[in-house]
Amino acid sequence: MKPVKLFYLRDCPFCRKALRYIDEAKTAHPELREVAIETIEESEQPDVAERFDYYYVPTFYVGGEKVHEGGIWPDEVEAVLRRALE
Repeated sequence: MKPVKLFYLRDCPFCRKALRYIDEAKTAHPELREVAIETIEESEQPDVAERFDYYYVPTFYVGGEKVHEGGIWPDEVEAVLRRALE
């Protein structure tokens, strides 16, 4: 399984949706429950965030590759999680 990183901001409405969509995807698809996601709140961990190339949150990296940046929908979250299983 590939590692997943999620960069987010606590007060970002798109980030809150992404976190909710992750929970919903894992509930609806049991095979996705095993995907572990390292969440990085960029204002609390700026030293980590600065090492990655992105501008918008939420941003997902799978296996070190940026796979999504910015506003996100439930089907896109599911695709990110499935990519981690590849």
